[in-house]
Amino acid sequence: MSTLDPSSSTPSLESKNWAPDSWQQKPTLQQPNYDDPQALAIATRTLAELPPLVTSWEVEKLKSHLAEVAEGQRFLLQGGDCSESFADCRSELIAGKLKILLQMSLVLIHGCKKPVIRVGRFAGQYAKPRSNDMETRDGLSLPSYRGDIVNSNGFTEADRRPNPELLLRGYERAAMTLNFIRSLIDGGFADLHHPEYWDLAFMRHSEKQAEYERLVESIGESIRFLEVVSGGHLGEVDRVEFYTSHEGLLLQYEQAQTRRVPRRTGWYNLTTHLPWIGDRTRNLDGGHIEYFRGIENPVGVKVGPKITPSELVQLIETLNPTNSPGKIVLIHRFGTRKIVEHLPALIEAVERGRLSVVWCCDPMHGNTEVVDGGYKTRQFRNILSELEQAFDVHRQCGSYLGGVHFELTGEDVTECTGGARNLSPADLGRAYRTQVDPRLNCEQALEMAMLVAQRMRTV
Repeated sequence: MSTLDPSSSTPSLESKNWAPDSWQQKPTLQQPNYDDPQALAIATRTLAELPPLVTSWEVEKLKSHLAEVAEGQRFLLQGGDCSESFADCRSELIAGKLKILLQMSLVLIHGCKKPVIRVGRFAGQYAKPRSNDMETRDGLSLPSYRGDIVNSNGFTEADRRPNPELLLRGYERAAMTLNFIRSLIDGGFADLHHPEYWDLAFMRHSEKQAEYERLVESIGESIRFLEVVSGGHLGEVDRVEFYTSHEGLLLQYEQAQTRRVPRRTGWYNLTTHLPWIGDRTRNLDGGHIEYFRGIENPVGVKVGPKITPSELVQLIETLNPTNSPGKIVLIHRFGTRKIVEHLPALIEAVERGRLSVVWCCDPMHGNTEVVDGGYKTRQFRNILSELEQAFDVHRQCGSYLGGVHFELTGEDVTECTGGARNLSPADLGRAYRTQVDPRLNCEQALEMAMLVAQRMRTV
């Protein structure tokens, strides 16, 4: 986490005719239907009185780094669970996710020769959008499961009832996760003097193991060489900056932790550093855009095949009317079959308007499929293909692909097919643990990072 002095950044202009609750006057999609308004009011009031999860100076530091990504000087790595569960707030699982992101960033730094910003999809990724408000089984219809911060995954009326108390349970899990991450980083977990300690046992199954070990050895030797030459200790490699993100879907939760801070103007969402808007909730006249246009945080926006160039320009100008660098991260998600058809026109519209954005590729969501047995999965080769095409399109359009966005886990799951071990649909049942979307396992994620790094060396 960053410890930037809060007085060192320049505040942006505040949005006019905006308040943290003005989104409630707009049509807002993907919100649960709470049946006890009084209980909801008590929960949100309690949440608003609790300490923030992140600080404004961390938010501003991230924004300054993202401005450098927009200029081609840094690279963004964003990754983590598709949907966190309260039950997975466990030390070994948190450490595993942190470890794989650190490993991937190490590989990417080596490949792109630029600083890498690490942003985790955790400590708040508890709400999920759903295609349908209701789910029917054997003739019984109940509200859809919308994530642990809203209701439970069991299929009973009690399980599926949206419960305002879960807002507080989500805050508590997020706080515990952040506290543990900060402790790990401050305690030397990310010390680049010993990258060899980051290896995970099942990397031995990967054809890339030898390449990874050579890379780790090379980095260690480079650090030791620089310390000998400088005659001292490179303290900045003892720890890394690490930021968090989640989809700002549940606006009651986001509003409750949105506040002003001393010595700054504007409002900050202090549940996370980088909240994002999903592809399903980015309608210009909707509550999510209304909420996000008023906060000082950098904002991610998922964009897919349905958005038009003119809509994208309007969206960017609404969320960032001052065209401040580092404010907008466009996370494009088309699928390997559609990216070449849709992405160039969006890039051209942004370039024509001289709009400052960070372009980030999410190669996961557009490549989801269902195989025999009913498993949702993603093929490794399709994920890689979309990434490779994204690099090609941005190069041809003269823009900079400044980041990648993965759903991944530090566990040895079998949810995506392919990769070095060539997992097949028949392997999915062995360790299929996700509640919503399939994730790359540690081995696949690290292999993906190596392939991306190889590609970046040629860009």
